[in-house]
Formats: sequence, C-alpha cells, structure tokens
Amino acid sequence: MTALALPLPRAGLLDRMQRDAPVLTALGLLLTLSLAPTLAAMQLDDRMFQGDSIWLKPVKFQIALAIYILSLAFYAHWLPPATRASRWFRVYCKVVAFTVVGEVLWISGAAALGTASHFNQTSPVWSILYPVMGAFAVTLTSASLVFGVAIWRNRTSGLPPAVHLAVALGLVLTFALTVPVAGVMSGNGGHFVGIPAAGDSGLPLLGWSRSAGDLRVAHFLATHALHAIPLAGLLAVLLLPAALARRAVVLAAVGFTVLVMGTFVQALAGQPFL
Repeated sequence: MTALALPLPRAGLLDRMQRDAPVLTALGLLLTLSLAPTLAAMQLDDRMFQGDSIWLKPVKFQIALAIYILSLAFYAHWLPPATRASRWFRVYCKVVAFTVVGEVLWISGAAALGTASHFNQTSPVWSILYPVMGAFAVTLTSASLVFGVAIWRNRTSGLPPAVHLAVALGLVLTFALTVPVAGVMSGNGGHFVGIPAAGDSGLPLLGWSRSAGDLRVAHFLATHALHAIPLAGLLAVLLLPAALARRAVVLAAVGFTVLVMGTFVQALAGQPFL
C-alpha cells in the first residue's frame, strides 16, 4: 500500500485556487452566489413549464456549472507553472468564463420569459440562439480537454503516478464523452427517446424518465468523469501497490467509459435507465 501525499501548499484551498486560476475561481464563486436570487425567484414565481418550476433549469445549470468551474480551478494547481503564467492561458480562461456567463444568461432569460432555452425553435431569435449556445457549450467543455492534456504533460506535478494519470484521464474523458452525447441529444431535438408514459414524474432529484429513453443519464455521467476517475485514482493509491495502482486507474477509466456508452445506447433504444 502506498502512502498518499498530494503536493498541496499550506495556504487555504480557496487562496490556492484564486492564485492558480483567479478568473475561474471568481466565476465559480459568482455562480454559487447567484443561486440565492434564482432560488428566491423559484419561491416567489409560481409559473410552471412542462410540469416544473420555470426556474428549476437555471438552478440545475448554475449548480452544475459552479461545480465544473470550481473543479477546473482546483485542478489548475497541477498545470505546468509556465502554462498558468502564460498569456494564452489567461485569455483562454476569460473566453471560457464568457461562454459560461452566456449560457447562464440564456437559460435564465428563457425562464424569465416563461419559455424553453434548449430545443426552442419557436422564433427566429431562439432558433439562432440555440446553435450559438451549443458552440458556447463545446467551448466551455473544451477546458477539461485543455487542462487534462496540460496536466498529463506536466512531469513535475508531484502527484503520485496513478493520481496524475487519473486526473488527466478524467479531464480528457469529460470532453471526449460529453460532446458526442450532447451532440446526439441536440440533433434528437430533446433528451427523450420515445414518449414518457402518463404520470412519469421521473426519478427523484434527477428527473430521468422511468418509462422512456433519457439521454440525460449518459450526459450526466460523462460530465462527471473529471470527478469519478480521479476519485478512483485516489482509492487505487490508498489501497494498492504502486505497480497495480496505474493499472487500476486504466481499468476504471475503461469501465467508466463503458458505463457512459452503455447508458447512451440504452437511451437510444428507448429504454429507461431504471
């Protein structure tokens, strides 16, 4: 069994994140704080859309994007120092932040107007906005790929080899799995494959259909590869000899990919996850 010693500085975690990725950290905190007015709007505004509060989707996206952006800010510590200090990286982080803000404004604006943001073809404006926001989504997701490749190339990260591999694979797979699933979902014109049965309120919290195929299952899993696979790396280092830990990470990455693709194929066949 290998002792786990991650090279974290003595300063507080938030201080480290602000130093390593100031734009992303500030954005992640802003998204977190923005939940307060959105939750208040949910309580004060009783309008419904497709059976749910019109503010439910903005809340879900604010939470998801806050977790994603703050995760990137956390992983920025293991980027090559030259990358973090470079001008292109600072500009790139601002571009990613811009796309995230654009997504939140688009989804929240649609909620305020009582209409759909995704798959909305009801007017020329919404028809134009949807593919533009799709490009924004690919851009912000590309950050996981950029971070993953850069961390993989950083041979002086100080991370245990298995954890180093797990972080890099988790970030890269987040992009590689999310974008194709999201692309098919967009082309499908919705996240359902088939028609949910009457009274199907979906799984608690997640809302996934219990009677039809739901592409959101694969999409959700794919976007969390950057958490699941690094966690597997941490467990591998804690529980296995170093020689086996890297193999365990590879197996975990393959297994997670199979899980995502399995739920994806299941949804395309019109079958519910549960």
